[in-house]
Amino acid sequence: MREYNFLFYRDTEDNKDWRDTLAVLRGAGAVSQEQKSDAADANLALTARLVSFATDFCLYGNIWQQWITYMLMMHENAFTLACERRSAAQASTMMKLAEKDFALMRDLMTIDLAELEKAGGTGCLAMMTEYHMPFAQETSSGPGRQIRMLCARLAHSSDEKNFAAVLSRYYAEYGVGIYGLYPAFRVAEGEDRIRIVPVEGARDVTFADLIGYEDQKKALRENTEAFVKGLIANNVLLYGDSGTGKSTSIHALMHEYFSRGLRLVEISKPDRSRLPQVLAEIKKRNYRFIIFLDDLSFEENESDYKELKAMLEGALETGSDRVLIYATSNRRHLIRETWKDRTDMEYNEDIHRSDTMEEKLSLASRFGVTIYYAKPEQKEYMNIVRQLAARYGIDMNDQELEDAARKWELRHGGMSGRTASQLITWLRKETI
Repeated sequence: MREYNFLFYRDTEDNKDWRDTLAVLRGAGAVSQEQKSDAADANLALTARLVSFATDFCLYGNIWQQWITYMLMMHENAFTLACERRSAAQASTMMKLAEKDFALMRDLMTIDLAELEKAGGTGCLAMMTEYHMPFAQETSSGPGRQIRMLCARLAHSSDEKNFAAVLSRYYAEYGVGIYGLYPAFRVAEGEDRIRIVPVEGARDVTFADLIGYEDQKKALRENTEAFVKGLIANNVLLYGDSGTGKSTSIHALMHEYFSRGLRLVEISKPDRSRLPQVLAEIKKRNYRFIIFLDDLSFEENESDYKELKAMLEGALETGSDRVLIYATSNRRHLIRETWKDRTDMEYNEDIHRSDTMEEKLSLASRFGVTIYYAKPEQKEYMNIVRQLAARYGIDMNDQELEDAARKWELRHGGMSGRTASQLITWLRKETI
C-alpha cells in the first residue's frame, strides 16, 4: 500500500475527520490479528462517518471521492490560506510543494477500497463508491451541490498540475473551511470564547422572491455591489413596517454575491456585546463580511444603544474595508422617543433634554444609507397576491383571489408581502 505522507494536508488536532481517514490508510498494511482488529474498527468508524456525511449534505454516488473533496475544501493550512488571499501562491515554491500533495490526493481519490479493506475485512467501506440514497438529488443543499461540482472537476483532472489549478481556483473564488462552503453564519451560544458557526439550511431566497420594492432593492444592491468590488460603501439601515421584506432583502444578498466573496454573520440581541470579538475573528479572512443586526430597536429605558454606538464607531475604525453593518428595524431612529425628549425643560435632573434626544438619534446616523420599506397600498398588495398565485399555480380567477386576499389581510394583520405569502401558502395547502 502506498505511503500517504502529506506536507500541507497533514492530520492535525483541529481536523479529526482527516486524521481518522489517514488512520484507515495506515491500517491497510496490518499483519497481526490485533492490528487487523484495529483496522476493522477504523474502517467501520469511517464508513459510519461517510454515511452521516452523505446524509448531512444529501449526497449520492461516489461518497469516498466526495469525502476527499470535502476534506480538501475544509483543510486550513499555509497553502489554502495563501490561495484564499489570492497571493502569488500559484506561481511560487509553495505551489510546487503543494503539487506533491496533490499527486497523492489524485491517487487517493481513485484508490481501490476493496483492496484497502482486505486487512479490516468488513466490506462496508467499499460500498461507499456507489452510494444510493432516495431523493438525495432533489433535496441536495447548496453546500452539497458545491461538493459534487468540485469533486467532478477534481476526479477528471489530467495530472497533479491540473488538479492544483482546479483546487487553487476554488480557494481563490470561495475560500477554505466553513467560510468557503456556507454563505451565512451566527455566533455560537454558551461559549466563553467566540465561535462563529454556519447557519445550516439558510434561506435560499433571491430578489425575485420579493415582489415590488424595486427602488429599495436597487439601492441595496448598488451599495453591496460597491462593497464587493472594494469600493467605498456604507453601513445600511432598512427600516419600515413589519412583513415588508427587509430581512428577505438581506438574505437575498448573501446568495447573489456568495460566489464573489460576500458572507453574512447574523448577531442576535444577546450576542451584540460580542461584536468586537466577531470583528477580530473575521477581519483576518479574505472575504467581504456583512454583520447583520435584525430587528434592531431599543426601548426608552434601555441604554444598550450607547454601547452599540461605540462598537459601531469602533467597527468603522478597526474593521477595515472588509466589514459593513446592515440592520433592519421597524423604527427609523431605532430608539423609542417620547415628548419628554423634545423639550429643554428639566426632567429627572436632566436639564438639556434635547441633548438626550440628539444622543438617541445619533445611533441611526451611523448608517450612511437608510432605505424605507412601507406597507403596500391595496393595489400593490393585490398585485403581489396575483403574482405569487401565478408563480405557484393557484387556479382562481382575479375576483376570487381578491376576495380571499381582502378577507385574509383583515384577519392577519393588514396588507404586507408577508401576509400575501401566508395567504398563498394557505391556498396551496387547500389545493393539494
